[in-house]
Amino acid sequence: MIADKHYLSAREAAAALGVSLSTLYSYVSRGMLRSESVAGQPRLRRYLVDDVRRFTERKEARRDPAKAAARGLHWGSPVLESSLTLISGGRIYYRGRDALELAQHATVEEVAALLWTGDTREAEVLFAGRFETLPRPVSRLLRDTSHAGPIERCQLTLPVAASYDAAAHDLRPHAVPKTGARILRLMFSAVCGRPVSGPMEGALCEAWMPRRKHAVDALRAALILCADHELNVSAFTARCIASAAATPYDVVCGALAALKGRRHGGTAPQIEALFLDASKTRHTREALTKHLRVSGALPGFGHALYPEGDPRAMLLLTLAKNYGRRSAVELAERLAEAAQRLTGEHPTLDFGLVALRHAFGLPQESPLTLFALGRTTGWIAHAIEQYGDPRLIRPRARYIGGMPIRAS
Repeated sequence: MIADKHYLSAREAAAALGVSLSTLYSYVSRGMLRSESVAGQPRLRRYLVDDVRRFTERKEARRDPAKAAARGLHWGSPVLESSLTLISGGRIYYRGRDALELAQHATVEEVAALLWTGDTREAEVLFAGRFETLPRPVSRLLRDTSHAGPIERCQLTLPVAASYDAAAHDLRPHAVPKTGARILRLMFSAVCGRPVSGPMEGALCEAWMPRRKHAVDALRAALILCADHELNVSAFTARCIASAAATPYDVVCGALAALKGRRHGGTAPQIEALFLDASKTRHTREALTKHLRVSGALPGFGHALYPEGDPRAMLLLTLAKNYGRRSAVELAERLAEAAQRLTGEHPTLDFGLVALRHAFGLPQESPLTLFALGRTTGWIAHAIEQYGDPRLIRPRARYIGGMPIRAS
């Protein structure tokens, strides 16, 4: 028996597949399944749990292709290959680097370079220059839309800026990261209301809370933790748009629209309602129970990929506790404790962003804004991968409507 929970012994793998050991070894010899040697025990082989699971799903797909395809779109088997983000063992990794460690020690620009090129050192080249000037119509638009929300300003600004960026139509691997850097700067400029130069989280801190410079590290961590999360709905949207050979500006515009949805990044207002109700009473469980009775679930709690708790939320709550207002942190902790007792679920990234907003007194729209700014790096990274595949993402639908009526 191999103790590592990520691996199965030969007997365990054979049992999971419902085959004999000889059949298992046949799968390996034919290249259908991988096995690895066990350190210090050269006669033993071990099998990755994920490999065995995927093998099982492929067998099921051959028996019922329609059912397998439908399941793949709902937390099922993978439908696209990517080298960007790995979610495993309750942790998240960007190109093999622990995302939580990056959030505490790397810069936003370095993480963008890592996701786009695989090398954090490329940040110096990609983000060189001051970016202090914008096309006049774009600058005017930033002034004229100051009344709009930050996400709406991004959605208004991106198409206008795109019309002045002819280089954005160059979709070759070395060109897209440069366009990505311009887009990311533009997004921060739209949120801050002025051209942004220097570290982007610093500009955000200056725009939102100029008197609380110590909060810049928390903002930087939040942006990095939001950078990517495998094939979520906005990333899949980005890849579909990129597969049509649209520009990175179009990719980000489409992904932004998906992110705003209430089932994706737009859950923040629902979580805010939890905070508001809980702040009015000492009976936090009763406040949560009310929401549970109305909606059947608690927004901001429970993530299918993190049954033991979302590590991104844990880090954000730790940062809020270390640097934020005690009363706000205590409220978030009460909510998290009550939800865990009531449903057994843990806070998600969305909850962590809302908790961060309360701890630092950030603007009302800051949770979704941080999500969008951080995730832009991931959308562009997915676009770069997709540009390298000449195929159009075009799944088929299984028709379940009425059959055509033939005239007699």
